Amino acid sequence: MMNQQNQQSQKIQNPETTVPKTPQMNERDFVNDQLTTEKYMTASYNVALNEASNEALYTDLATIFKETQDCQRNLYNLMFKNGWYALEAADQQKTQQAYQQFTGYKNQLPYGTQ
Repeated sequence: MMNQQNQQSQKIQNPETTVPKTPQMNERDFVNDQLTTEKYMTASYNVALNEASNEALYTDLATIFKETQDCQRNLYNLMFKNGWYALEAADQQKTQQAYQQFTGYKNQLPYGTQ
């Protein structure tokens, strides 16, 4: 029981760098704003890629999408490195349950498993 509680509360995070606690935006706030914008843009480009019927337009959008996605990943890495982005450790039991659930779904697909 104690081990399960420790695992559930475990955060994956680097030590946070000091940022001033002021009403003004600090470096972490600006990077977080950029990261949020890049996430929104990649989601929007993804929709545009799914809807593009013109091949040249699709190719251009795919290039822009890749650049935007790379920028998003670099911002995430910067935030994580500075301790500004924390992740929750996955609960092993819940992960196994989800795997079994989706394996069951896969077995129900009409085209079989490969």
